[in-house]
Amino acid sequence: MSETINLVKLSVGTETVQNLSDWQANPAARTADGLPRHVTRMWPKRSEELLKGGSIYWVIKGIILCRQKVLRLDEIFGVDGIRRCAIVIEPKLVQVAATPKRAFQGWRYLPTADSPPDLTHPRPSDDDLPPELQAELANIGIL
Repeated sequence: MSETINLVKLSVGTETVQNLSDWQANPAARTADGLPRHVTRMWPKRSEELLKGGSIYWVIKGIILCRQKVLRLDEIFGVDGIRRCAIVIEPKLVQVAATPKRAFQGWRYLPTADSPPDLTHPRPSDDDLPPELQAELANIGIL
């Protein structure tokens, strides 16, 4: 029996969690049924484990800041005719404990045991800290 696995992915060009949310609101970033998706060239080899409740953990400016639950994997074909994987995700972005992550290409598997915990009670009145400050605070163990 396989366990749940997560993915960790760079959110290239994103400055904040709100930027990611805004980008995913674009119709081009959504499926026909209106859900956000991330299109990748590679199909996850561990798709069975991913679909058992796994999430994509988003790295924004060098820090894992949020996650979205993976709902399904859709096969799509680009205008070039090449088969791709659309990772369909829940619209809700769940903020997680800021966790520094070095740059990498593509996506990586992230075992559940190594995944940052959700921030269970963010206060609505709190301002988002700049990612650079979050990274520094996480590096010294404050966040």
